[in-house]
Amino acid sequence: MKHSGKAAKAGFKLLFLSLAAALLLGAIGTFIAHRIGFSLGLIMVPVAFLWTVFAIFTLNFFRDPDPRVPAGASLVVSPAHGKVDVIGSITEPHFMGGACQRISIFLSVIDVHVQNAPVSGKIAYYKYSTGQFLSALKAESAIHNENLLLGFDSSDPRGTKVGVRVLAGVLARRIVPWAKQGDEVARGERISLVQFGSRADVYLPAEAKIKVQLGAHVVGGETVLAAFE
Repeated sequence: MKHSGKAAKAGFKLLFLSLAAALLLGAIGTFIAHRIGFSLGLIMVPVAFLWTVFAIFTLNFFRDPDPRVPAGASLVVSPAHGKVDVIGSITEPHFMGGACQRISIFLSVIDVHVQNAPVSGKIAYYKYSTGQFLSALKAESAIHNENLLLGFDSSDPRGTKVGVRVLAGVLARRIVPWAKQGDEVARGERISLVQFGSRADVYLPAEAKIKVQLGAHVVGGETVLAAFE
């Protein structure tokens, strides 16, 4: 599947940088211990322990299982892994052009952080906005936080608009887009990565029938959020 392995590559890059930092810290600690007669183990053991914990956390965070994309016509799947904590109405003027339905999903640090295309079609809108890094626990973070808005011109049903806004949070300081404006994508295809806790909003037209319950834990590329009937 397209973009497979990119999340793991980002994770290993972060591990390499953290290992280099740990080794540098160890070298400085060795020098200091030699100069003052301090026990080297008192420095190296905590450093090694902390890096091991960080490595386990990072490998878990950057996991990226292949989604089991559901078959069926006119379905909208979740673009993110996490908990549905808002279902309601909102005004989204940039792509949806006004009032629409919103499903908001909170991603904790233990969730998969790769995002997937909710529908098959063309990415007709792309806007990356800088902003603040408020807690993604609050749905209002969509107004203020750094975010990426992708607008999908669905091919099933043809011409239907579906929007996805990926938001950075207190810990999520980087959104890595893999898809760009003009790309044709398939339902469930990987489209982006956001690092360390965040939120994803899904914008749907009024005629979409919501199929998910508030409080549900959804799986990116798999869980059906809505359908056009």
